[in-house]
Amino acid sequence: MNKLTGVAAIQRTLKNRNYRIFTIGNVISNLGTWVQRMAVGWLAWQLTRSGTWLGIIAFSDLFPTIVLAPLTGAVADRVNRLTMMTITQTLMLIQAASLAILTLMGVITIEILMALVIFGGVVMSFNQPVRLAIIPSLVPREDMASAIGINSLIFNAARFVGPMISAVLINLQGTGTAFAFNAATYIAFITALLMIRLAESNCSGVGRPIQNIPVEIMVGYRYAIRHSGIGPMLVILTIVSICARPIIELLPGFAGAVFDRDETGLAMLTSSFGLGAMLGGVWLAQRGAVQGLTPVAVAAVAVLSCSLIAFTATDEFWLALPALVFAGFAMIVIGVGEQTLIQNAVDPAIRGRVMGLYGMIGRGAPALGALIMGALSSYVGFRWPVAGGAVLCLFVWIWAHRRRRTIAHELEIEG
Repeated sequence: MNKLTGVAAIQRTLKNRNYRIFTIGNVISNLGTWVQRMAVGWLAWQLTRSGTWLGIIAFSDLFPTIVLAPLTGAVADRVNRLTMMTITQTLMLIQAASLAILTLMGVITIEILMALVIFGGVVMSFNQPVRLAIIPSLVPREDMASAIGINSLIFNAARFVGPMISAVLINLQGTGTAFAFNAATYIAFITALLMIRLAESNCSGVGRPIQNIPVEIMVGYRYAIRHSGIGPMLVILTIVSICARPIIELLPGFAGAVFDRDETGLAMLTSSFGLGAMLGGVWLAQRGAVQGLTPVAVAAVAVLSCSLIAFTATDEFWLALPALVFAGFAMIVIGVGEQTLIQNAVDPAIRGRVMGLYGMIGRGAPALGALIMGALSSYVGFRWPVAGGAVLCLFVWIWAHRRRRTIAHELEIEG
């Protein structure tokens, strides 16, 4: 068990050379990712003024994970994870550069945008389980909870800062410049990955015949579903991902149709959510321990639900912003708390497959939710679908709250 908490836990984790290099590249890459994500959403809104299309674009980005996760999780357990990450980041560099060129040339259409977003979604479905599974190879076990928290902090600090940079770039030069910015950040992360040095046993899976993959997939999924701690956590993640997580993809519609704001208003909404998530990441990173995390993650579901209900209930833009701060904080405590608990309890031999399933739910389920909520918004507006999803999350909180002690017993084990 890691006895360090607070700044000391973060400092000790960052003393690990490989993790420190990974983190520096990760900071730059995530900043570019959030610059591009806001630009994609705003470009889709500008091209169509349609909530349905916002849902389709989000679906195009996230849904490939559902289709490919069974395969990509098994791949993550048998390949050199560092090499695979370098390949996927190079492909994402190509995608960002293509978006930049086509947009700056003025030939981008909603169909081309959707095709490139699908391409990015396919690449990311291979990247995510490898990116999650490689963390334990970069730090010792006692620093893993803090390392995952730091990763979350980086991602959500970028979610806070990135949209503001994106708004400035879009205002000054258009969305094409935002895509070019993201392409440049991939170069920095690829350089960092090439500098990391890991023993082959720390970054590679076990070599097994390819024909075994279907059986391995089923073994991994049965393990996760039957595990009395991991299984319930995946249920919580599924409901939250479908019913609450799509708020991020629908923010362009809220900015334009509900609050009558431009790209600056969208940046403020997105950054408010990111600020809350960043604060949640800071809190989790300095916490530095797994013990006691289960009831915290469960309680965060109730906070998220109430925050989204408050967000949809107000017509005042300045009241909506703090509601999103609370929602962002709760969302990250749920997602990162669950990831930390699962990483702590999972059998290392099938870590890639289980984290692939986690990634499939975390990226794929919001695609389904965004598609449904986006379509409903064309008929009933943006508020009611989000509010209805928040109410459903309250029911899953009641279910999980009654089981929190049993779940904690299975997940908060000491290595």
